[in-house]
Amino acid sequence: MIEQRTFSEEYMEQKLFTELRTLYVTSKERPNVIRIRIRMRDLVDAEILRRAVDTTMQRYPYFCVELLKKEGQYVFAENHRPVVITHSLAGVELNSKESNYHMIAFCWQDNWIIMDVFHGMTDGTGAYEVVRTLLYYYCSERYNVKLKEEGIHLAGEEISPEEWEDPVVGRSDLPLPRRNEQMTDALNLIAAAGLEDDHRQTVYSVAVSESEFMRFSLDNDGSPGTIVSLLLSRAIAKLYPEAGNIIRIALCVNQRNALQAPLAHQSLVGGVMLEYKEQMRDWPLDRQATAYRGMVFAQTLEEQVLMGLASFKGINELLLSRETDQERLSVASNINALTTRVVTAAVSYVGKANYREAEQYIRDFRAWTSVLGEGMLIEISAVNGRFTLDFIQTFASPVFVNAFLKELDENGIVYDLQDVNELELPNIVLPWTV
Repeated sequence: MIEQRTFSEEYMEQKLFTELRTLYVTSKERPNVIRIRIRMRDLVDAEILRRAVDTTMQRYPYFCVELLKKEGQYVFAENHRPVVITHSLAGVELNSKESNYHMIAFCWQDNWIIMDVFHGMTDGTGAYEVVRTLLYYYCSERYNVKLKEEGIHLAGEEISPEEWEDPVVGRSDLPLPRRNEQMTDALNLIAAAGLEDDHRQTVYSVAVSESEFMRFSLDNDGSPGTIVSLLLSRAIAKLYPEAGNIIRIALCVNQRNALQAPLAHQSLVGGVMLEYKEQMRDWPLDRQATAYRGMVFAQTLEEQVLMGLASFKGINELLLSRETDQERLSVASNINALTTRVVTAAVSYVGKANYREAEQYIRDFRAWTSVLGEGMLIEISAVNGRFTLDFIQTFASPVFVNAFLKELDENGIVYDLQDVNELELPNIVLPWTV
């Protein structure tokens, strides 16, 4: 009989690897935090939320960790202090005394529940799992109902090592990336629109019917991610038809399938580059969508994704090869600057949230995070029968949102501009700034 390893036996300390690049490009201006904002049907019961969070975190001990530095290497060590819940919409600084030195925290106000988590520790896929568990426990007690447990991780379950072990660090069989010519610079939204003096980070939230948008996507040989990327490309091209640089949208891709690591909690997000080529601009939308889908297919073949992971692994190994934090910050800054130059905007769609029976108690759902570099990120959430598109910008101007909404109008897609908010994300206290 093979002895089953337990979390506490194997995870007393885990050296950071996949987390490194995200850690070193984090700043007070661009905190790499995933903020999940859930507006419930009714006012939040603080005592029930406290119990729900405590029970939820029992199921995810690899998120109950403290960032420490030992012998020049950062590690996540078990943190048995309570995960903090505050009565506010601002939350608390992560990795601080106020957060009990956790990289995850919760807050609430009125009928809003918010979860903040360091993006280097997980991605949307991993964050959704935690929220799925939290909503199960909270809604079960808040509404005195017996919700179905199928597809939800619950406290007391055996936690497989595949959930917490880093699936990238030990891989020595990743295919070498092909030597390609360096990508040309992409159209820069801020420069194109003359927004250099507009530094107000802003979120525009737009809702569309899930069933109608899915039907529109399928009718045009696309998926929600590719269609949103295409509509954004078309909108930008119409604003700046004479722009010299190419419009290039980075569409986020889940790398777990290629790694054969479906249970991994780490931040495993790659990207495919969708280029709105000059010869495409006169094509009908369905033909453009087919072209974008072809780009996605070609770039998400397993070998292609693994090549991207090999490059990602190499960056983290390069960071580890530097002895000081300042040297690592310089390397990360240079890489980040290169990424900024070759991407016009980014689109992220985790997939249908599938919070199951708890969705009936949810009124609104938002997913916020920092934009990598400059420009714009559209986060797509599918909850309770509608898509919410969060246009997360490093500027306040609505010029690109308005152009996108015009594309929706012209294609007969009904939308609701729900609200406009300042992008509020909690700071992460970085060890080299203390």
